[in-house]
Amino acid sequence: MPKKVVTRTQTGVRIESSLLKVLKGLAEYTGLTLGDLLEGIVLHSFEGKAPFSSDTQKIIEQLKSVYGCNLTANDSHMLTEEKR
Repeated sequence: MPKKVVTRTQTGVRIESSLLKVLKGLAEYTGLTLGDLLEGIVLHSFEGKAPFSSDTQKIIEQLKSVYGCNLTANDSHMLTEEKR
């Protein structure tokens, strides 16, 4: 399949720290950039498809354990930042 030419935009997205560490670890493990990994997750989700195989899910669980990420889908839209 030929590659599609796209325009990418640099963005400053705020994301929970341990979740970002898991995503960066997964990107490194899969040999993708963080941006490519996120694009793939979003594109799969838009089509109602699971973005990861069962083998990759196991790696994700290991990375979550290493980086202390205990968030689940139930936490989505329920996070608040610590007051400084």
